[in-house]
Amino acid sequence: MTELSHHPQRKIIHVDMDAFYASVEQRDNPELRGKPVAVGGAAARGVVAAASYEARAFGVRSAMPSVTAARKCPDLIFVKPRFDVYRAVSQQIREIFVDYTPLIEPLSLDEAYIDVTDNLKGMPVATEIAQEIRARIKAATGLNASAGISYNKFLAKMASDLNKPNGQAVITPRNGPAFVESLAVGKFHGVGPATAEKMRRLGIETGADLKTKSLEFLAAHFGKSGPYFYGIARGIDNREVKSDRERKSVGAEDTFSEDLTALDAAQREIMPLVGKVWSYCERHQISAKTVTVKIKFSDFQQITRSRTMAYPLSGGEEVAVVARQLIETAFPFRKPVRLLGVTLSSLTQESQKPNRQLEFAAL
Repeated sequence: MTELSHHPQRKIIHVDMDAFYASVEQRDNPELRGKPVAVGGAAARGVVAAASYEARAFGVRSAMPSVTAARKCPDLIFVKPRFDVYRAVSQQIREIFVDYTPLIEPLSLDEAYIDVTDNLKGMPVATEIAQEIRARIKAATGLNASAGISYNKFLAKMASDLNKPNGQAVITPRNGPAFVESLAVGKFHGVGPATAEKMRRLGIETGADLKTKSLEFLAAHFGKSGPYFYGIARGIDNREVKSDRERKSVGAEDTFSEDLTALDAAQREIMPLVGKVWSYCERHQISAKTVTVKIKFSDFQQITRSRTMAYPLSGGEEVAVVARQLIETAFPFRKPVRLLGVTLSSLTQESQKPNRQLEFAAL
């Protein structure tokens, strides 16, 4: 494992907007201010996309079923998402970032890493840059942002959560390793519930526990993630902020107002999703080799089915054929279907596609 001292010390800021979607809605509608707001569908099958801090006080969280959220907070106000507005605000924020550095790596509409080691303002202190950026975001958008400042991406991301909302925190090279040691592994960015549970079964509860495990042990149990876990347990993360982050997949999904039980109904409902993902591919002049279908059942259990082609797909019709066949491999369904999704991956530039007609008889 390469030691931290062998790499130039970076100054990385993770900027994270506070309750972004909900805050935009409260900004634009004064009647919502100070009230518990959930962005998402209020229908029985809806899901919360974002929750205001007033709603979070009742335990409402993103990705929570709307019926659960309404039960936790009877006065919850549901607002339909306006992604065109969120994207426009996100672009405003990005335009502020570019005044400081070209090294900007968006993670979503509401958060990004920026590397200010050699910044365009010539400002030597990253905490001051973060303060200035947050003040400019507030002035331009009326919204609050939090920030984490550290010498690597992992710790900057962790730091941005420490003083939310509307705050910032710094984790220095001196206190980084001790900070990680005291942290429960379930709090680590990049460690999901399943991985955290696997770590617990292996006796790994905290960063300190993780640090006791050898690189060989972690690689054996966590594969490609093993070296990453070995590094972050020591406060080491040598990943660069990549401004030209390559998209690895494009997907779309839909939750239905009524469960699907018939094969033809499921195959019919996948078509608009295929249209969405292929439309994206056409706009960006890319194709894909792998088609994945996600099927979520009424009990919230889900399965996926994938197929990788020898050549990039050349049209939405081909994607549709593969997607319908993948659904058929899961029929008869173990339970009624509440959600379907389709994702294209192994993306490639359209200019790389050979001229050919795919033969589907062998699929």
